[in-house]
Amino acid sequence: MNEQEALNLLREYNKEAFHIRHGITVSQVMKRFAEELGYGEEKEFWACVGLLHDIDFERWPDQHCVKCVELLQEGGAEERLIHAVVCHGYGICSDVAPEHEMEKILFATDELTGLIGACAKMRPSGSITDMDLKSLKKKYKSKGFAAGCSREIIAKGAEMLSWDLDDLLQRTLEAMKPDEEVINLRMHELGLES
Repeated sequence: MNEQEALNLLREYNKEAFHIRHGITVSQVMKRFAEELGYGEEKEFWACVGLLHDIDFERWPDQHCVKCVELLQEGGAEERLIHAVVCHGYGICSDVAPEHEMEKILFATDELTGLIGACAKMRPSGSITDMDLKSLKKKYKSKGFAAGCSREIIAKGAEMLSWDLDDLLQRTLEAMKPDEEVINLRMHELGLES
């Protein structure tokens, strides 16, 4: 499966711009981490996992990380992609633990990309390009801000990776910065509001 096929499959079950933007954002972050961590030859696979990780959430939120197995199998996804998607809900809606470093990255960054995106909307620039770790940490510590983004899951992800929380926050922020315009352009090309 290539990225375009993964995007097409995502769009088959997701119509809301928010969910498609989130999939594209996580995909770009996964691609950046693949390169950074020495998995460059697998970056398209990592990107596909990022695109498809919430394939079932918009239409079947009560079956998240369960319904995806059927959808991904029907879409022709390979077993390791299905496993990665299922285990990103570990401890929430799945009892399948992340094993591979890629799966741990997805687990750690899924909620965090949402938090960073929410922070960007509150900035005068409306962008993450001028965001630093200090301002991200301030919002991270504010439990009332973007309350749907679980700090517990983010911290657990950092622990899984054996990274300091600050390291995870900084690295994810830096992974998101170069692709903000790419994501906006992609959303525009899809005819979706960004």
